[in-house]
Amino acid sequence: MIVLRTPDSRFEALADWPFPPHYVEITDADGTALRLHYVDEGPRDAPVVLLMHGEPSWAYLYRNIIAGLVAKGHRVVAPDLIGFGRSDKPSRREDYTYERHVAWMSDWLTALDLTGVTLFCQDWGGLIGLRLVAAFPERFAAVAVGNTGLPTGTGWTEGFKAWLDFSQNAPVLPVGGIVNMGTARDLTDSEIAAYDAPFPDETFKEGARQFPTLVPTTPEHGSVAENKAAWAVLETFDKPFVTAFSDGDAVTRGGEAIFKARIPGAAGQPHVILTGGHFLQEDSPRPLSPYSTPWFTAFGPDAVRHERRRRPLTALRPGRRLPRRVG
Repeated sequence: MIVLRTPDSRFEALADWPFPPHYVEITDADGTALRLHYVDEGPRDAPVVLLMHGEPSWAYLYRNIIAGLVAKGHRVVAPDLIGFGRSDKPSRREDYTYERHVAWMSDWLTALDLTGVTLFCQDWGGLIGLRLVAAFPERFAAVAVGNTGLPTGTGWTEGFKAWLDFSQNAPVLPVGGIVNMGTARDLTDSEIAAYDAPFPDETFKEGARQFPTLVPTTPEHGSVAENKAAWAVLETFDKPFVTAFSDGDAVTRGGEAIFKARIPGAAGQPHVILTGGHFLQEDSPRPLSPYSTPWFTAFGPDAVRHERRRRPLTALRPGRRLPRRVG
């Protein structure tokens, strides 16, 4: 495995990003060493909140949430998946598989020996994070999910099909522009640049290109059996489980229903529909924060249900601004 590493200079002076880097070295099954980056803020003995990003973002997605959770007395940990952010990036698409991602993050979780964890996960952060919950249920105290799923080969939405087609056929993958197209508000140029920062050129984006093809949308996809086994564990998970989806995501709209129906811990929780697009962390960071803490029942959804929606959304609106190159 040939591994690329984004130069540290790409992450200097990013907008609203004061967090120092932390790293753990994990070893792939083939013996390759991979450096995995994570944010680690707050007292080390405080209750842990784990924030997991998805495609094609990185921990920067949580920049407006981290400090508020630390102020409430939490230790906040936000990793970059392998292939994203400041984490190492294998150079070939075939290096990325669903099961490898789960194994990499399992090794990271156990290396930090995180326990009593409250997980918030979105997009691929859920596809991987929920597998961690199923593999290590004793390490998790509560879970909140937004705009994600744990598919088992039963099909896809039209919104996901549009995203899959775009991701595989665009000659240049405009990462910052993709995040901007998936939000209700327009990101600033500096925010778009921060999402572009991990990818100096197209060779660094193989993980981002591969992710959409790995979603188990058909019975023939890899990881269908593994996800079904994970569901069997989640169907016994009776700790607090909250859904916090958004009202403007064509990819995952309605995806909260299966969690509320099948996971015992979801019963009686303050589930909420937030204002925003696919990247709800950009659109609703303040109301999202309470759903990232262990005390879900202390926060009712009324404060967020009635926020004014700014504009209707589609999956990826081609009229949104594309990012300017960084460097």
